[in-house]
Amino acid sequence: MNWSKNVLSTGFIMASALVLSACGGNGDTEGASPSDEGDANAGNDENISLTFMFRGGTDERDAYDLAIAAFEDENPNVSVNVIATDPDQYATQLQASISGNDVPDVFYVGQGDVMAYVDNGILRDITEDVENIDIDLDNIWEYGIDSYRYDGDKIGEGAIYGLPKDVGPFAFGYNKTMFEEAGIELPDPDVPYTWDEFIEVGKELTAEDQWATGLNVNWSLQSFVWSNGGNFINEDLTEVTVNTPEFIEALQYFADMQNVHGLTPSVEQAQTLDTYQRWMNGELAFFPVGPWDMSTFNELDFEYDLLPWPAGKTGESATWVGSLGIAVSEATEHPEVAVELAAYLSASPDAQQQLVDANIQIPNNIEVAEEWASDTESLPNNKQEFLDIVGDYGKNLPAAKTYTSEWYDEFFINVQPVIDGDMSAEEFVENIQPRMQDLLDQSIMQHEQSKQ
Repeated sequence: MNWSKNVLSTGFIMASALVLSACGGNGDTEGASPSDEGDANAGNDENISLTFMFRGGTDERDAYDLAIAAFEDENPNVSVNVIATDPDQYATQLQASISGNDVPDVFYVGQGDVMAYVDNGILRDITEDVENIDIDLDNIWEYGIDSYRYDGDKIGEGAIYGLPKDVGPFAFGYNKTMFEEAGIELPDPDVPYTWDEFIEVGKELTAEDQWATGLNVNWSLQSFVWSNGGNFINEDLTEVTVNTPEFIEALQYFADMQNVHGLTPSVEQAQTLDTYQRWMNGELAFFPVGPWDMSTFNELDFEYDLLPWPAGKTGESATWVGSLGIAVSEATEHPEVAVELAAYLSASPDAQQQLVDANIQIPNNIEVAEEWASDTESLPNNKQEFLDIVGDYGKNLPAAKTYTSEWYDEFFINVQPVIDGDMSAEEFVENIQPRMQDLLDQSIMQHEQSKQ
């Protein structure tokens, strides 16, 4: 297969393809019996059965039904048995499959699991397989490919152990309708607010039963820390750095939005109705937006759009990019066809368009993504912000490249007193940094032991 050469032409005929795809069959087929040995492709008569395991909501499942059906149409001797789970059940079910030596042929893998899964012989090195399929890796987001490279020491280099299911830029959104009704100038789509400007605009937009924002510290603090020149961990991933002045200032600023400036619902109000629902109700001016939110947010009673995250002392916006990968089991009996399925779901413009049209992700193909972002009529109008995050300034989440995440989790498990105003940021980080460092040291040791 060679989809890379068709990217430009297919990018312009996707709309009609979606109409035709509505007649496609369901991907949850039972399939034929697997062969006794060897591998095959669509040109052979041997019947092959693969298992594909993933997680997702209704929109994602419907999109994959269409994509899997199209793959089976192109490969008549291949049947794909689909195992779909709810997002919160996936890790448990996958671990049960691994423990029972019944690993799916193709399955979702998280960025943070790659090292452990490779070290324990669960993931197949698909570097040569991908080269044989002739995928144009230069036309897939570099961040997406590098997230699943591993050289036995660090993520981002070496062999390929997965292809991106998606790249997930964590953008910042605003309620455009609220701005217009308040007579406030709309944010610049390219220039971030300074922290002071964000507070001032937020105060203008805060009124009875209406607030500037309501951010979850677990997912939003990173933007404020990075834009202020701080970080959770040093560059070589050996030292926890939450006790620097830049980090402390960012954490205190984040807490002060609620406790000093009153820009967010109080703790009691947030317990009555969480801030996600308040955003959905049109009660918040600013809220994070990921590509996975578009199918829901595009149906809201107000118009929204994207803007850069507020910038600290660096003067530059910052945020993170997540990703899920599609990996192939080391134990699969049909590695070539399994890799073809993974590559089809990751890189085929047709399969990507099914997911894009479901409004749950941006295209993995850069050229298709640029064509998608050029549509400034559909919501959000400023789709380019998603692309800028992925291709320019987005970062890995801090634990994405460490062997375990317990050191990072320790911070968020214990940070609530700062958010509630019961403890200063400085006091908190001085107490938590040694505990985080101890857990990071253990993670490094576990990684070394896994390679022995």
